[in-house]
Amino acid sequence: MVDGWDVLILVIKALAIFIIVPLAPLVFVLAERKILGRIQSRIGPNRVGPWGLLQTLADGIKLGAKEDFIPPAGDRVVFWLAPLFMVVPAAMAWAVIPIGPEVEIGRKIGLWVTDLNVAILYILALGSVAVYGPVMAGWSSNSKYALFGSLRSTAQVISYEITMGVAVLGVLVYTGSFSLVDIVEKQKDMWFAVPQILGLFVFFVSGIAETNRAPFDLPEAETEIVAGYHVEYSGMRFAMFFLAEYANMFLVSALAVILFFGGWHGWTIPGIEGLTSVLWFMLKTLALMFVYFWLRATLPRLRYDQLMAFCWKFLLPLGIVNLLITAVLRLGWS
Repeated sequence: MVDGWDVLILVIKALAIFIIVPLAPLVFVLAERKILGRIQSRIGPNRVGPWGLLQTLADGIKLGAKEDFIPPAGDRVVFWLAPLFMVVPAAMAWAVIPIGPEVEIGRKIGLWVTDLNVAILYILALGSVAVYGPVMAGWSSNSKYALFGSLRSTAQVISYEITMGVAVLGVLVYTGSFSLVDIVEKQKDMWFAVPQILGLFVFFVSGIAETNRAPFDLPEAETEIVAGYHVEYSGMRFAMFFLAEYANMFLVSALAVILFFGGWHGWTIPGIEGLTSVLWFMLKTLALMFVYFWLRATLPRLRYDQLMAFCWKFLLPLGIVNLLITAVLRLGWS
Protein backbone atom coordinates (compact mmCIF):
# COMPACT_ATOMS: atom_id res chain seq x y z
CA MET A 1 0.00 0.00 0.00
CA VAL A 2 1.33 3.45 -0.95
CA ASP A 3 2.07 5.73 1.99
CA GLY A 4 0.17 9.02 1.73
CA TRP A 5 3.13 10.97 3.15
CA ASP A 6 5.44 9.59 0.45
CA VAL A 7 3.01 10.75 -2.23
CA LEU A 8 2.77 14.20 -0.63
CA ILE A 9 6.57 14.52 -0.43
CA LEU A 10 6.88 13.47 -4.08
CA VAL A 11 4.28 16.06 -5.14
CA ILE A 12 6.09 18.80 -3.19
CA LYS A 13 9.40 17.89 -4.87
CA ALA A 14 7.80 17.92 -8.32
CA LEU A 15 6.17 21.31 -7.66
CA ALA A 16 9.54 22.68 -6.50
CA ILE A 17 11.04 21.74 -9.89
CA PHE A 18 8.22 23.38 -11.85
CA ILE A 19 8.63 26.55 -9.77
CA ILE A 20 12.44 26.75 -9.83
CA VAL A 21 12.96 25.90 -13.54
CA PRO A 22 10.84 28.85 -14.84
CA LEU A 23 11.96 31.34 -12.14
CA ALA A 24 15.72 30.63 -12.08
CA PRO A 25 16.28 31.95 -15.64
CA LEU A 26 14.74 35.29 -14.62
CA VAL A 27 17.49 35.68 -12.04
CA PHE A 28 20.23 34.37 -14.34
CA VAL A 29 19.34 36.75 -17.19
CA LEU A 30 19.60 39.73 -14.86
CA ALA A 31 22.81 38.40 -13.27
CA GLU A 32 24.37 37.84 -16.69
CA ARG A 33 23.56 41.35 -17.88
CA LYS A 34 24.98 42.86 -14.68
CA ILE A 35 28.15 40.73 -14.88
CA LEU A 36 28.68 41.46 -18.58
CA GLY A 37 28.33 45.16 -17.88
CA ARG A 38 30.91 45.03 -15.10
CA ILE A 39 33.43 42.91 -17.06
CA GLN A 40 33.10 45.04 -20.21
CA SER A 41 33.20 48.36 -18.31
CA ARG A 42 29.72 49.51 -19.31
CA ILE A 43 26.41 50.20 -17.60
CA GLY A 44 24.10 47.24 -17.17
CA PRO A 45 20.36 47.36 -16.36
CA ASN A 46 19.80 50.19 -13.87
CA ARG A 47 16.46 51.82 -14.70
CA VAL A 48 13.59 49.47 -13.88
CA GLY A 49 13.25 49.05 -10.13
CA PRO A 50 15.98 49.63 -7.53
CA TRP A 51 19.41 49.01 -9.16
CA GLY A 52 17.58 47.63 -12.20
CA LEU A 53 16.45 44.49 -10.34
CA LEU A 54 13.03 44.45 -12.01
CA GLN A 55 14.38 44.64 -15.56
CA THR A 56 13.89 40.93 -16.29
CA LEU A 57 10.35 41.04 -14.90
CA ALA A 58 9.58 43.99 -17.19
CA ASP A 59 11.01 42.07 -20.15
CA GLY A 60 8.80 39.10 -19.30
CA ILE A 61 5.69 41.29 -19.13
CA LYS A 62 6.65 42.87 -22.47
CA LEU A 63 7.04 39.48 -24.14
CA GLY A 64 3.75 38.28 -22.65
CA ALA A 65 1.94 41.29 -24.12
CA LYS A 66 3.41 40.88 -27.62
CA GLU A 67 1.50 39.43 -30.53
CA ASP A 68 1.90 35.66 -30.91
CA PHE A 69 2.84 35.58 -34.58
CA ILE A 70 2.92 32.35 -36.64
CA PRO A 71 4.28 32.50 -40.22
CA PRO A 72 1.36 31.97 -42.64
CA ALA A 73 3.39 29.64 -44.86
CA GLY A 74 4.80 27.64 -41.93
CA ASP A 75 3.58 24.47 -40.24
CA ARG A 76 1.44 25.75 -37.36
CA VAL A 77 1.42 22.54 -35.28
CA VAL A 78 5.18 21.93 -35.47
CA PHE A 79 5.84 25.65 -34.92
CA TRP A 80 3.74 25.53 -31.74
CA LEU A 81 5.38 22.35 -30.41
CA ALA A 82 9.03 23.28 -31.04
CA PRO A 83 9.60 25.39 -27.85
CA LEU A 84 8.07 22.61 -25.73
CA PHE A 85 10.65 20.13 -27.03
CA MET A 86 13.32 22.35 -25.45
CA VAL A 87 11.65 23.35 -22.18
CA VAL A 88 10.10 20.01 -21.15
CA PRO A 89 13.32 17.88 -21.35
CA ALA A 90 15.17 20.55 -19.34
CA ALA A 91 12.55 20.34 -16.58
CA MET A 92 12.32 16.53 -16.67
CA ALA A 93 16.09 16.13 -16.21
CA TRP A 94 15.92 17.83 -12.80
CA ALA A 95 13.90 14.88 -11.49
CA VAL A 96 17.13 12.89 -11.02
CA ILE A 97 19.44 15.74 -9.88
CA PRO A 98 20.35 15.30 -6.18
CA ILE A 99 20.93 18.69 -4.53
CA GLY A 100 21.71 17.25 -1.10
CA PRO A 101 21.93 14.07 0.99
CA GLU A 102 19.18 12.28 2.86
CA VAL A 103 17.89 14.36 5.77
CA GLU A 104 15.95 13.27 8.84
CA ILE A 105 12.60 15.12 9.14
CA GLY A 106 10.48 12.63 11.02
CA ARG A 107 11.56 10.18 8.33
CA LYS A 108 14.51 10.03 5.94
CA ILE A 109 13.94 12.21 2.90
CA GLY A 110 16.36 12.34 -0.02
CA LEU A 111 16.85 15.77 -1.54
CA TRP A 112 15.99 14.53 -5.01
CA VAL A 113 12.77 13.50 -6.74
CA THR A 114 13.95 10.02 -7.68
CA ASP A 115 17.23 8.12 -7.64
CA LEU A 116 17.29 6.23 -10.93
CA ASN A 117 19.93 3.54 -11.34
CA VAL A 118 20.33 4.77 -14.95
CA ALA A 119 20.19 8.50 -14.19
CA ILE A 120 23.12 9.39 -16.48
CA LEU A 121 21.54 7.57 -19.42
CA TYR A 122 18.23 9.28 -18.65
CA ILE A 123 19.80 12.76 -18.81
CA LEU A 124 21.76 12.00 -21.99
CA ALA A 125 18.58 10.66 -23.60
CA LEU A 126 16.67 13.84 -22.72
CA GLY A 127 19.52 15.86 -24.21
CA SER A 128 19.06 13.93 -27.45
CA VAL A 129 15.32 14.68 -27.46
CA ALA A 130 16.04 18.40 -27.03
CA VAL A 131 17.77 18.36 -30.45
CA TYR A 132 14.34 18.20 -32.05
CA GLY A 133 13.38 21.66 -30.72
CA PRO A 134 15.70 23.71 -32.99
CA VAL A 135 15.07 21.35 -35.91
CA MET A 136 11.29 21.73 -35.63
CA ALA A 137 11.54 25.50 -35.09
CA GLY A 138 13.77 26.03 -38.12
CA TRP A 139 11.82 23.78 -40.48
CA SER A 140 8.33 24.96 -39.48
CA SER A 141 9.22 28.66 -39.80
CA ASN A 142 9.58 28.41 -43.59
CA SER A 143 12.59 30.76 -43.46
CA LYS A 144 16.05 30.07 -44.83
CA TYR A 145 17.70 31.85 -41.89
CA ALA A 146 15.79 29.73 -39.38
CA LEU A 147 16.58 26.59 -41.37
CA PHE A 148 20.32 27.38 -41.45
CA GLY A 149 20.26 27.93 -37.69
CA SER A 150 18.48 24.62 -37.06
CA LEU A 151 20.93 22.71 -39.28
CA ARG A 152 23.87 24.25 -37.45
CA SER A 153 22.34 23.41 -34.09
CA THR A 154 21.68 19.79 -35.10
CA ALA A 155 25.22 19.16 -36.28
CA GLN A 156 26.68 20.96 -33.27
CA VAL A 157 24.60 19.21 -30.60
CA ILE A 158 25.00 15.72 -32.06
CA SER A 159 28.79 16.18 -32.40
CA TYR A 160 29.35 17.51 -28.90
CA GLU A 161 27.00 14.94 -27.35
CA ILE A 162 29.55 12.30 -28.36
CA THR A 163 32.42 14.06 -26.58
CA MET A 164 30.22 14.67 -23.54
CA GLY A 165 29.37 10.97 -23.37
CA VAL A 166 33.07 10.02 -23.61
CA ALA A 167 33.85 12.42 -20.73
CA VAL A 168 31.09 10.88 -18.60
CA LEU A 169 32.45 7.39 -19.26
CA GLY A 170 35.61 8.28 -17.35
CA VAL A 171 33.56 9.01 -14.23
CA LEU A 172 31.55 5.81 -14.66
CA VAL A 173 34.76 3.76 -14.79
CA TYR A 174 35.64 5.07 -11.32
CA THR A 175 32.19 4.66 -9.76
CA GLY A 176 30.75 1.58 -11.47
CA SER A 177 27.28 3.09 -11.14
CA PHE A 178 24.93 5.18 -13.29
CA SER A 179 23.18 6.62 -10.21
CA LEU A 180 24.01 10.27 -9.55
CA VAL A 181 23.60 9.74 -5.80
CA ASP A 182 26.18 6.93 -5.89
CA ILE A 183 28.55 9.11 -7.94
CA VAL A 184 28.38 11.88 -5.33
CA GLU A 185 28.90 9.44 -2.44
CA LYS A 186 32.03 8.07 -4.15
CA GLN A 187 33.57 11.56 -3.96
CA LYS A 188 33.39 11.83 -0.18
CA ASP A 189 37.19 11.60 0.13
CA MET A 190 38.32 13.08 -3.21
CA TRP A 191 36.53 14.95 -5.96
CA PHE A 192 36.77 13.38 -9.41
CA ALA A 193 37.98 16.75 -10.74
CA VAL A 194 41.45 15.68 -9.50
CA PRO A 195 41.94 12.39 -11.40
CA GLN A 196 39.53 13.44 -14.14
CA ILE A 197 40.83 16.91 -14.95
CA LEU A 198 40.88 16.12 -18.68
CA GLY A 199 37.38 14.66 -18.46
CA LEU A 200 36.16 17.79 -16.67
CA PHE A 201 37.55 20.00 -19.44
CA VAL A 202 35.97 17.89 -22.19
CA PHE A 203 32.64 17.69 -20.36
CA PHE A 204 32.28 21.37 -19.58
CA VAL A 205 33.35 22.58 -23.03
CA SER A 206 30.90 20.09 -24.56
CA GLY A 207 28.21 21.38 -22.22
CA ILE A 208 28.81 24.96 -23.39
CA ALA A 209 28.47 23.83 -27.00
CA GLU A 210 25.37 21.75 -26.18
CA THR A 211 23.64 24.81 -24.77
CA ASN A 212 24.62 26.96 -27.80
CA ARG A 213 26.47 29.47 -25.66
CA ALA A 214 29.39 31.73 -26.62
CA PRO A 215 31.87 31.06 -28.11
CA PHE A 216 29.78 28.21 -29.61
CA ASP A 217 26.61 30.23 -30.32
CA LEU A 218 26.68 29.62 -34.09
CA PRO A 219 22.97 28.58 -34.30
CA GLU A 220 22.01 32.11 -33.15
CA ALA A 221 24.71 34.14 -34.92
CA GLU A 222 22.92 37.47 -35.44
CA THR A 223 25.60 38.79 -37.83
CA GLU A 224 25.10 35.84 -40.19
CA ILE A 225 21.59 34.38 -39.82
CA VAL A 226 19.72 37.17 -37.97
CA ALA A 227 18.75 35.09 -34.92
CA GLY A 228 18.89 31.48 -36.06
CA TYR A 229 16.18 28.92 -35.58
CA HIS A 230 13.90 31.18 -33.48
CA VAL A 231 14.00 34.19 -35.81
CA GLU A 232 10.26 33.90 -36.62
CA TYR A 233 9.16 33.51 -32.98
CA SER A 234 7.64 36.26 -30.85
CA GLY A 235 5.89 36.69 -27.53
CA MET A 236 5.95 33.91 -24.95
CA ARG A 237 7.12 31.27 -27.42
CA PHE A 238 10.24 33.37 -28.01
CA ALA A 239 10.66 33.61 -24.22
CA MET A 240 10.43 29.81 -23.91
CA PHE A 241 13.60 29.42 -25.99
CA PHE A 242 15.48 31.64 -23.56
CA LEU A 243 13.90 29.81 -20.64
CA ALA A 244 15.17 26.51 -22.04
CA GLU A 245 18.65 27.93 -22.70
CA TYR A 246 19.21 29.12 -19.15
CA ALA A 247 17.54 26.04 -17.65
CA ASN A 248 19.95 23.86 -19.66
CA MET A 249 22.92 25.97 -18.56
CA PHE A 250 21.85 25.49 -14.95
CA LEU A 251 21.43 21.75 -15.58
CA VAL A 252 24.88 21.33 -17.17
CA SER A 253 26.49 23.26 -14.29
CA ALA A 254 24.68 21.10 -11.71
CA LEU A 255 25.66 17.92 -13.55
CA ALA A 256 29.31 19.02 -13.68
CA VAL A 257 29.21 19.62 -9.92
CA ILE A 258 27.77 16.14 -9.35
CA LEU A 259 30.21 14.35 -11.64
CA PHE A 260 33.43 16.19 -10.86
CA PHE A 261 33.14 18.54 -7.85
CA GLY A 262 31.73 16.28 -5.16
CA GLY A 263 28.09 17.33 -5.39
CA TRP A 264 26.87 18.47 -1.98
CA HIS A 265 30.09 17.48 -0.13
CA GLY A 266 31.87 20.24 1.76
CA TRP A 267 32.40 21.53 5.29
CA THR A 268 29.15 21.20 7.22
CA ILE A 269 27.85 22.74 10.43
CA PRO A 270 26.69 20.16 13.01
CA GLY A 271 22.93 20.17 13.41
CA ILE A 272 22.21 21.68 9.98
CA GLU A 273 24.18 19.31 7.77
CA GLY A 274 21.34 19.10 5.23
CA LEU A 275 21.09 22.88 4.80
CA THR A 276 24.85 23.40 4.51
CA SER A 277 25.08 20.55 2.00
CA VAL A 278 22.47 22.21 -0.22
CA LEU A 279 24.31 25.53 0.11
CA TRP A 280 27.56 23.87 -0.99
CA PHE A 281 25.85 22.36 -4.00
CA MET A 282 24.30 25.68 -5.01
CA LEU A 283 27.54 27.64 -4.51
CA LYS A 284 29.46 25.25 -6.76
CA THR A 285 26.71 25.33 -9.39
CA LEU A 286 26.51 29.14 -9.37
CA ALA A 287 30.31 29.34 -9.70
CA LEU A 288 30.09 27.34 -12.93
CA MET A 289 27.23 29.55 -14.11
CA PHE A 290 29.56 32.52 -13.61
CA VAL A 291 32.07 30.79 -15.93
CA TYR A 292 29.35 30.72 -18.61
CA PHE A 293 28.88 34.49 -18.26
CA TRP A 294 32.63 35.12 -18.11
CA LEU A 295 33.24 33.26 -21.37
CA ARG A 296 30.49 35.18 -23.13
CA ALA A 297 32.04 38.47 -22.02
CA THR A 298 35.57 37.64 -23.18
CA LEU A 299 35.70 35.17 -26.09
CA PRO A 300 34.74 35.86 -29.72
CA ARG A 301 32.48 33.50 -31.66
CA LEU A 302 34.19 30.68 -33.55
CA ARG A 303 33.70 30.09 -37.26
CA TYR A 304 31.59 27.06 -38.08
CA ASP A 305 34.53 25.08 -39.50
CA GLN A 306 36.52 25.87 -36.34
CA LEU A 307 33.59 24.73 -34.21
CA MET A 308 33.38 21.30 -35.85
CA ALA A 309 37.15 20.84 -36.15
CA PHE A 310 37.58 21.61 -32.44
CA CYS A 311 35.11 18.84 -31.59
CA TRP A 312 36.32 16.07 -33.90
CA LYS A 313 40.05 16.84 -34.07
CA PHE A 314 40.72 17.96 -30.50
CA LEU A 315 37.99 17.22 -27.95
CA LEU A 316 37.15 13.69 -29.09
CA PRO A 317 40.80 12.46 -29.18
CA LEU A 318 41.37 14.17 -25.80
CA GLY A 319 38.32 12.41 -24.36
CA ILE A 320 39.52 9.02 -25.66
CA VAL A 321 43.00 9.61 -24.18
CA ASN A 322 41.37 10.50 -20.84
CA LEU A 323 39.29 7.32 -20.98
CA LEU A 324 42.37 5.18 -21.65
CA ILE A 325 44.29 6.80 -18.79
CA THR A 326 41.29 6.32 -16.51
CA ALA A 327 41.03 2.61 -17.40
CA VAL A 328 44.74 2.07 -16.66
CA LEU A 329 44.55 3.95 -13.34
CA ARG A 330 41.37 2.12 -12.33
CA LEU A 331 42.94 -1.23 -13.13
CA GLY A 332 46.01 -0.38 -11.07
CA TRP A 333 43.81 0.94 -8.23
CA SER A 334 41.84 -2.31 -8.18
